[in-house]
Amino acid sequence: MHDHDHAGGGHGHGHGFGAHALEARREDSRRRLVVALAINVVLLVAEAVGGIITGSLAVLADAGHLLSDVGSIVLALIAARLAARPASGRRTFGYQRSEVLAALVNGLTLVAVSVVIGVEAIGRFSNPPPIAGGGVLALGVLGLLGNAAATLYLARGEREDINLEGVIRHSFADALGSLGVIVAGAVVLAGGSDIVDPIVGLLIAVLVLISSWRLIKEPFDVLMESAPAGIDVEGMGAALCDVSGVRSVHDLHVWTVTAGFPALAAHVVVARGVDRDLVRQQLEMQLGETFGIEHTTLQMEEEADGGLLSVENAPAGGRGAGG
Repeated sequence: MHDHDHAGGGHGHGHGFGAHALEARREDSRRRLVVALAINVVLLVAEAVGGIITGSLAVLADAGHLLSDVGSIVLALIAARLAARPASGRRTFGYQRSEVLAALVNGLTLVAVSVVIGVEAIGRFSNPPPIAGGGVLALGVLGLLGNAAATLYLARGEREDINLEGVIRHSFADALGSLGVIVAGAVVLAGGSDIVDPIVGLLIAVLVLISSWRLIKEPFDVLMESAPAGIDVEGMGAALCDVSGVRSVHDLHVWTVTAGFPALAAHVVVARGVDRDLVRQQLEMQLGETFGIEHTTLQMEEEADGGLLSVENAPAGGRGAGG
């Protein structure tokens, strides 16, 4: 355990990272996810049945993406429930990062879905089966309306929630996929070639793949303890050194526990004789107000007397050279 004796100025630890705000954000996200889940289940059933009846790969591709949406929402709801559990035992941060892991799984799922759709689309180019243009168009319109409604409702939530953002990206990609289905149905109705169907299916696969990038990159950065996006660590260190009484800052680490929960740890060397506890409070205030970081661990150290230790690094052969 760390020593939290602030009177000696040895170690300061700030904990006010806005737990109530985090809980409110999760509850709002949970409510939005449940509504989106209901919409996606209805659309999934409609497009799966409709895709089989019409023989359209574009519709089946959209249904496949909807299936991944339903899975992603269920996973996000489970992760949000786990993340809300209190810390205990060895899990001193609780299950906060379950949201990050859920987002990463959703991103990888999108990649798998895009590959499956792409392979099937390429296989249909040589001999595209006939499709029912009217049914495809109707399903596309239904999918677009449903996905647009779900996306807009989700987007009104807290976008810094990477768990919610993952579902939003699924839903937005589905809305664009439905738009592609509409195009395919309209072209076939207008007398165009059935090859437009696998072309649209392939475009949907590319779209799904692109939408997966952020869902893989951001959770990976969090798991690798990268500094939060938008924070200049060098600039932060310089700002801390500008506080009166601070001589230097070293072992500065900034990371994200989960969305909306950045944390910092650093060793701060202060001038001899200054009130280390007061300096620590000033540093914590600056970190909270300027950089939005309220969970801090600051190890306060007093600068050493330069005369206490002197180390000379001279070549071994130089000793005794004068005599």
